[in-house]
Amino acid sequence: MELLSELLGAHGSRPLDAPPAWPSDVADDHTPIEFSIAYNDSEPPALRILAEAFGTTPGVRANALATYDFLHAQAERYGLSTRRLEAVRDLFATESPQGDFVLWLSLVFRNGHPPEFKVYFNPEVHGADHSPELVARALDRLGLGSAYQMMLSQAIREGELGRKDRLTFFALDLQDGPQARVKLYLSHHDAQAGDVARAASVVDGVDPAQVAEFCELAGRTERFAGRPLVGSYTITQGAERPNGYSIYVPIRSYVADDQEARERVLPLLERYRFDPAMLDKAIAAVTSRSLDSGVGLIAHVSLRLGPPRPGMTVYLSSEAYQVFEGASLVR
Repeated sequence: MELLSELLGAHGSRPLDAPPAWPSDVADDHTPIEFSIAYNDSEPPALRILAEAFGTTPGVRANALATYDFLHAQAERYGLSTRRLEAVRDLFATESPQGDFVLWLSLVFRNGHPPEFKVYFNPEVHGADHSPELVARALDRLGLGSAYQMMLSQAIREGELGRKDRLTFFALDLQDGPQARVKLYLSHHDAQAGDVARAASVVDGVDPAQVAEFCELAGRTERFAGRPLVGSYTITQGAERPNGYSIYVPIRSYVADDQEARERVLPLLERYRFDPAMLDKAIAAVTSRSLDSGVGLIAHVSLRLGPPRPGMTVYLSSEAYQVFEGASLVR
């Protein structure tokens, strides 16, 4: 609660009957935070919060600077390592950023551990056409360039880099050590399950058929023509190729309401031997509305494969500003 209060700053006391201070893209209704429940194979579930800090006068650059200020304050408190963050920060800096954000962050709360922090840069901050080069330069600085080239060689549909296959996030764990990750997120617009299955095959030990099956069970559509499927690649120090993969299905674009979304997610949790009751507890903590009265509360569902923590994650919008009518988010 203290971290969230500091993160939201003066805007945290803004009444919810006023419009959002800034049209944050973290959530569909512009709430600057999104919750998620990360189920793990070998430990209790974790609570994660994706967030965007706001400047005193919110704006794309001002919000990024507010995020840096928040992180530097937490670095002293929690002993975060900002070495890799500072190594690439200048690459994502510009007076005229393109897109909806420069920098977001994630707070991760695990049972019995201090909070963990991760940042998300926008690879398209200089424009979509420049994103492949920008990511290449950032990874070269971190000594991870070869794994990136391996990913691009297999994950991109021919001629679609920067078009239907777009680099969406460049994420860094704010820690040092062999398990510190870089994660690259690739959005596959107008894709089929087979497209992301092929993209996942670059990672050793990942079963492409399992990835395709997860997409089909969660989305139940032949072509994901609404919000895109998103794949992420985990790269750790010394790796010659990505060593972890996650697939994210924007389930809210492919259901009529949240009741239908829940009915799809619960069998997936059971399939991977996770307790579905935890999800219902989380939903009840976020909202009291009936699930068939809107869509978008259950925003994404993801499958994580490979180290360090395989499992599933379910993403929940707080719906602080708006509940969307059934099927209104399908686009």
